[in-house]
Amino acid sequence: MEMNQVRYFVALCETLNFTKAADACGVAQPSLTKAIQKLEEELGGPLFVRERTLTHLSDLGRLMRPHLEAVFHASESAKLEARSFGKLERGRVRLGVMCTIGPTRLVGFLKRFRAALPSVEVTLRDAPGREVLALLMEGELDCALLGLPDLPERLEVRPLYRERYTVAFAPGHRFEAMDVVPLAELDQEDYLNRVNCEYPQHFDALGIPDPADVRVCYESEREDWIQAMILAGLGCAVMPEFLPMLPGIATRPLIEPELSRTVSLASVAGRRHSPALREFMALARRYDWGGTAETAAA
Repeated sequence: MEMNQVRYFVALCETLNFTKAADACGVAQPSLTKAIQKLEEELGGPLFVRERTLTHLSDLGRLMRPHLEAVFHASESAKLEARSFGKLERGRVRLGVMCTIGPTRLVGFLKRFRAALPSVEVTLRDAPGREVLALLMEGELDCALLGLPDLPERLEVRPLYRERYTVAFAPGHRFEAMDVVPLAELDQEDYLNRVNCEYPQHFDALGIPDPADVRVCYESEREDWIQAMILAGLGCAVMPEFLPMLPGIATRPLIEPELSRTVSLASVAGRRHSPALREFMALARRYDWGGTAETAAA
């Protein structure tokens, strides 16, 4: 069964006239008649009862009509979606975001993208860094925001901004009197372990051991729980400086060593980009990520 046969059948159902159906489809009447005959041969019986002045559907034709009309309308809908997609009237970008990356640097960009392409849907997938990376490599994501110290060579990476690691604590903590906190100062401090934090991987990348021996009191995958416990004075935690903070939480940059991470937008090299994704990546390259992108790219 060919789509032109289905299209001719639907037109003939509407007109019940071979000449008018052929005109509606922009073909010669013999071509339409031949296509209908082939369709009847395939379906095993006449679809129309032909009379000199009147044509009407046969019992088989009435049975087939809803099915073939559904096929025709689905085909037309698919063509319309494809045209809209190519013109960026419709589209979707599947964006992965490491769960340790705060939204404050991203929401301005998303607002700008929405203003430029309001019909393109952006789906956010929040997960730990290695999980986001795996989903990207497997094709479940179109692109991803990553802040890992080492990324596969297969990725195309666009650095967006750099952020330092800080120690977060409640007001009144001894760290409040310091401008910066040497990492060794965390030794024997009550500590809240952020399960998905990747900063130990940065120590591994530097080839040095973590100099602090903390007392882990609580640990959680939830950043909001960790921050609530920090504010309650249950301990301190190391976290990136742009991670959202509950009002009242204090932070100081870590030094000795000073650690930072580069947050980058990554996609898989060689993988074909949709029109929507191409525009998303292009806008990310042009967007001012708070004056830190040039530093990150250096």
